[in-house]
Amino acid sequence: MCTSISFKTNDHYFGRNLDYEFSYNEAVTVTPRNYEFVFRHAPACKTHYALIGMAFVVENYPLYYDATNEAGLSMAGLNFPQYAHYFPLEENKKNIAPFEFIPFVLSQCKTVSEARELLKNVNMCAENFSEQLPASPLHWHIADSESSIVVESTVDGLKIYDNPVGVMTNSPTFDFHLLNLSHHMGSTREIATNRFAPQLSLQTYSRGMGGFGLPGDLSSAGRFVRAAFALNNSVCDSDEASSVGHFFQLLGVVAQQKGSCAVEHGYEYTIYSSCCNTTRGIYYYTTYNNGCLTAVDMHGENLDGTSLTVYPMRTEQQITWENKQPKK
Repeated sequence: MCTSISFKTNDHYFGRNLDYEFSYNEAVTVTPRNYEFVFRHAPACKTHYALIGMAFVVENYPLYYDATNEAGLSMAGLNFPQYAHYFPLEENKKNIAPFEFIPFVLSQCKTVSEARELLKNVNMCAENFSEQLPASPLHWHIADSESSIVVESTVDGLKIYDNPVGVMTNSPTFDFHLLNLSHHMGSTREIATNRFAPQLSLQTYSRGMGGFGLPGDLSSAGRFVRAAFALNNSVCDSDEASSVGHFFQLLGVVAQQKGSCAVEHGYEYTIYSSCCNTTRGIYYYTTYNNGCLTAVDMHGENLDGTSLTVYPMRTEQQITWENKQPKK
């Protein structure tokens, strides 16, 4: 499963944890303005906003997991099993396959408001990228510096939810997660007080007891509450280094370690964590075995080109030695 976050100090930041049991060798991928996006049932897009994000590139097509365009609009696709539903082709609609949804939106929209307008006539169609890559059950987090929405295609059609929390995880539907937050409205970052029975002499025995009852599990509901609490109680300096470091601390609150979440074939874990400064177009990431920040600046590339630029993830641990490195 996964968690995404939208966060703002002086600049706007957007990113996510990708939690899964194996990697597809995804890479940081820059798509320039003149790279032609070919859509299955919509007109090709020959010129568009440039994009940067994490993608699995297949047959020279970037299957983006999360991305930001040069205007600052960001998207992430997160797993949505049991609830995602895609439809047959529909006349008089823009039929978009799930794998091309991020390029479709980010290639032509610069704000959440523009994305909302574009989505009014979209039909999420049931189409696989290939026989080897069937359509994944997804929903999407879309954010700019001022607002955030969640887009879900279910049996009831395409739904758009305002996201005042700035966090998204996985199934169930987003309205459940918003309602579920009410169960934890008594949690606080403040020093705990005795509301249980004021006539009893109850004492705190530890710091942090105001947040007692916050979920510690790895379920999508538990991660949503925990990430929402951390994000919306955040205190952070506004410079770049502090903001980026704080963002990765927020993602660390819901990171998954190998062995803590068993699935059918192994263990789900946080393969990578990303943070994009959407204002400046700088994409930062860490991987499970490499906690050192790696950054790619989209504006360091030729954004008027026609070819993808791909940077494979640095997955081996990088260590800075303060004294002489010991012999192996």
